[in-house]
Amino acid sequence: MAAGQDVKVVVFDMNGTFYNESSKDEFYKFILTMQPRKVGAFFGMAYYQLLMKFHQIGQTEFKENFFNYLDKIPPRQVEAYAEEFWKKEFPDQFNQELLTHFKNLKKAGVELFCATGALELYVKPLFNLFPVEGVAGTRVKYQNETYLVDGEACKGEEKLRRLDGHYRGRPYRIIEAYSDSKEAILDKADKAFLVVKGELKPYEGK
Repeated sequence: MAAGQDVKVVVFDMNGTFYNESSKDEFYKFILTMQPRKVGAFFGMAYYQLLMKFHQIGQTEFKENFFNYLDKIPPRQVEAYAEEFWKKEFPDQFNQELLTHFKNLKKAGVELFCATGALELYVKPLFNLFPVEGVAGTRVKYQNETYLVDGEACKGEEKLRRLDGHYRGRPYRIIEAYSDSKEAILDKADKAFLVVKGELKPYEGK
């Protein structure tokens, strides 16, 4: 990159965007194949999804409770499960149009940044299979055999703060952004797209 030139970056969401499914649900199904006793967590997950749907709790509280199925599974074991999970899912369960586009962008020197509300704990191993320049997800810490959100859930404006933190003052420009729902990061991009049932639709703004 020439001196004084902005880094060109493409920012994309994960679930329902780059990955066709919901990783929080699919990873749970995978965990059940490894630890069938975790089936009991389903009822708690459904309860917190209902609270979230009716706006009784925020994103951070939702994530701390929804992912109770990971309790008593140490981080290294979760990461090992995630590596196996993503090897099973990638690349067939990913948006093929975006995957091809992203590969071409990388060849052209554009940086890729995944900004997702999913837990970094199980998302990051995916990018051993498909390397990108940056990943920002919801951070967690493991305390007393349970996972607690470290900071805020990576949603909305938090995605922009995490992107700023990644570049640490280096000038950058979001040339494209992709998500399955309207969010702040789309409004910051030169070009933005909503992914609707796997198809890319131009984002028309707020």
